[in-house]
Amino acid sequence: MPVKHESFVQTLRAQWLGQQMRQLREQRGFTLKQAAEFLERDFSSVARWERAEWPFRRGVVVSLLDLYGEHDGRERNRYIQLAEDAWRTDRWDDDYDELVEASFIDFPWLESRAEQICSWDAMLMPGLMQTRDYAEAVIRNAEGDKATDYSVGKWLQLRLDRQRVLDREPSLRIAAVIDESVLRRPVGGASLMRDQLQHLGELLLSANMDIRVLPSAVGLHAGLDGSFVLFAMPKPYPEVAYAEMLGGRRFMESPKSKRYALAYDRLREAALDPRESARLITKIAEDLS
Repeated sequence: MPVKHESFVQTLRAQWLGQQMRQLREQRGFTLKQAAEFLERDFSSVARWERAEWPFRRGVVVSLLDLYGEHDGRERNRYIQLAEDAWRTDRWDDDYDELVEASFIDFPWLESRAEQICSWDAMLMPGLMQTRDYAEAVIRNAEGDKATDYSVGKWLQLRLDRQRVLDREPSLRIAAVIDESVLRRPVGGASLMRDQLQHLGELLLSANMDIRVLPSAVGLHAGLDGSFVLFAMPKPYPEVAYAEMLGGRRFMESPKSKRYALAYDRLREAALDPRESARLITKIAEDLS
């Protein structure tokens, strides 16, 4: 039986783990040489782990936490969980290996760990708020000529699985500014869009949701460069901004994410408040009847 070799794609979480393990080592007054001798490893191995050229193993992290004198249960669990996550190349398991690109694998992880997600959506409904039919129409369009029932089904399941974060406890805080054109874009026909808008209206009633519409009457605004997502992460992780374009995907940590945070604040100020947004969403849905 062939042996399945382990593979590793460098991720944000591997980088964060390396940074935090290095900081802890330095704070506790240990050198790389001392850490390597304790582990009975080569000096360069520890350096590579800290630079995230290769991720720390769970057992190595546990040993180093013992060496560094980190005995607080919550802190130890956080380091250990991050070490386990660093080896995960997608959100859950290997089911999506043939679909998910390395540049995307951090996105679902950020969704699952964030305390708050803020998004500016200029073209389509936010992924976490899409109905099954809306998501399928969007996926089939994105796949184009490559679309098969299998590939569309896989992507659709990934989208729906990601939406489970909306049911977690404690509640994930969601804030979105959606361009009015998104509400009027006829994705999949009138019936599909009516159902999508009704679903959006229901989400507006959730205490952890802040959904606002940027009316078409607003001309120049802070979101003209395209859609983006902001992830507010629990300490000690930095805020992360995400932007997607034809040329690829980009993750930006603080302080580079600050530009996106400021843009989101300006968009939120220019948008209708939640009550006015709800009225507009309802009106557009009724016009489709």
